Amino acid sequence: MTIDAKLDTAEIARYARHIVLPEVGGAGQQKLKAARVLVIGAGGLGAPVLQYLAAAGVGTLGVIDDDVVSLSNLQRQVIHATADIGRPKVESAVLAVNALNPHVTATMHHTRLEAGNAEEIFRHYHLVIDGSDNFDTRYLAADTAEVVQVPLVTGAVGRFDGSVTVLKPYETDTDGHPNPSYRDLFPAPPPPGVVPSCAEAGVLGALTGVIGTLQAMEAIKLITGIGEPLVGRLLLYDALAAQFSTIRYRRGAA
Repeated sequence: MTIDAKLDTAEIARYARHIVLPEVGGAGQQKLKAARVLVIGAGGLGAPVLQYLAAAGVGTLGVIDDDVVSLSNLQRQVIHATADIGRPKVESAVLAVNALNPHVTATMHHTRLEAGNAEEIFRHYHLVIDGSDNFDTRYLAADTAEVVQVPLVTGAVGRFDGSVTVLKPYETDTDGHPNPSYRDLFPAPPPPGVVPSCAEAGVLGALTGVIGTLQAMEAIKLITGIGEPLVGRLLLYDALAAQFSTIRYRRGAA
C-alpha cells in the first residue's frame, strides 16, 4: 500500500496553489499523493468527490459501484457524459479521473458493497467516503469502517437539503471520551418506504455537487491534518434557504 510520495516537476506545477498554502505546503501535498481513498458510489455525491480528490492529487482513488450510466443520471452525476450511457459507472468514472489527472491511480470495484466483501475492500484504503443512496449501504459502510478503523466521511441528500459528517468512533476526543458512531447519530434506519428514493421524490442536481464537494473538503482535511474535521458534528445544508447549520452529537450511553 506504499506509494512514492515524491513530487516531480509537473506535479509541483500542477499543485502550486496547494503548495503555496502554509497549512498544506509540500508536505501536505505529499500526504495527498500517498493517500488511498475509497469512494462508495459514482453517482451524484461520488462524482464531485472523485473529481476534486483527483484534481487535488490523491494518489489512489478506488470507486465501488455496480450500476450503469443512464440518461436520468446526467442531471447531477457530472463525472459521466452522454456518450457513457450504458457504460458501467466505475468504468466511466475511472476514465474521467484518468483524463483529469494522470498522476492519480484509479481502481475499479465493479460490484455492490456487501457484508461479504466490505471489510476486505476497506482494508486496502486509508479513508472511505460514502456517497451511496440507500440506508443499507450507509449502515454497512459505517459499521465496517469502525471495525477496520478507517475514517469515514458520509453524506446524504434529500430534495433540497443535505448533510455531512465524519466518523472516527475508534478514537477518543481531546477529553478522552470515545467519538460517536453513526448509530449514535441514527440508531436505526427508517422503515422501508418511509423515505422516498431520489427517483420518487426528485433531487436538485446542483445540491449533490454542494454536499459532494463538502465531503471532498473533509477528506482533504483528514489526509493533510489541517482544520477541524466534522467529527461529532453534523453539517446541515438547506439549499432553498441558503443556510448552513451544525448540530453536535455524542457517544450514546449504551
